[in-house]
Amino acid sequence: MADVTMADVAARAGVSRALVSIVLRGAPGASPANRERVLRAAAELDYHPDHRARLLRSARTRTLGVVHALHRPFHAELVEALYGAVEGTGWRLALEPSVGSRPERAAVRALLDLRCEAVLLVGPALARADLAELAGRVPLVVMARSLRGVAADVVRTDDEAGARSAVEHLLSLGHERVAHLHGGRAPGAAERRRGVRAALAAAGLPVTLLPGGLTDADGVRAAPAVLAPGGPSAVLAFNDACAAGLLAAARAAGRDVPADLSVVGYDDSAVAALSTVALTTVGQDARALAHHAVARALARTEDAGLPPGEDVVAPRLVVRRTTAAPDGTGAR
Repeated sequence: MADVTMADVAARAGVSRALVSIVLRGAPGASPANRERVLRAAAELDYHPDHRARLLRSARTRTLGVVHALHRPFHAELVEALYGAVEGTGWRLALEPSVGSRPERAAVRALLDLRCEAVLLVGPALARADLAELAGRVPLVVMARSLRGVAADVVRTDDEAGARSAVEHLLSLGHERVAHLHGGRAPGAAERRRGVRAALAAAGLPVTLLPGGLTDADGVRAAPAVLAPGGPSAVLAFNDACAAGLLAAARAAGRDVPADLSVVGYDDSAVAALSTVALTTVGQDARALAHHAVARALARTEDAGLPPGEDVVAPRLVVRRTTAAPDGTGAR
């Protein structure tokens, strides 16, 4: 059976389609008698408005678009926190993941096609020019990446402070050969390198940067350099996944963690908290990041003239069982 339309209701009530629209929207302009006729006809025909069509006609969609990397655990944590932040606001989220075969640009285009009123990019790798062009089209919030010179709001963790606190923890245990498995050009990587350099320079110690990355495979690939004779006694990995790969490789090589090697991750992901991993790590406050991001996005949808701003959330050091003094006697 075909769906009942507004025209069907108008024909049954003997009024115009425009008058049916007025009545069903609750707008003024219909007499009590006509209003009663329209409502009775709608009930008799079991008419239900097409909310999708109404959404397409509306000037507002009350939708926030989110682009995130599909295989990044911390991105998944941020997305979950975004759902909590948007709850009760009357807004909804539209998610578009990016993967190797589906780049961020494609995900952004899909969100623009959905007429999202603002776009939140989680740890974007897009070039600054692309971000500037996007910010000129739609209110834009960049999460988990430092950004200058673009008219977009930024919400991020203080990655420099997070990396510095991790290295200072290792120094406090007595380590003097500390390496950082860096994240190359990944969002946040430059800030974490700065934090590592600052902590080691303050201690008068050399800086050792080794190629790391975002995945456990990157941690495995870094293992030979870390485990070589004369290598570091402690390592800060770019993130928890990289740290987990290094841990697996070290244990497969017969090294004890933390007696032979202390390892610190970054993100405090679900993997880090597993009892079989118990990774010392730098925690990011996903809930705070999400609430700041949603607040900025909603504010900009109401006032496009707001100047861009930045919220920087403090990280926290989470000490578990993968760090100890170089002789294995320190706190675990």
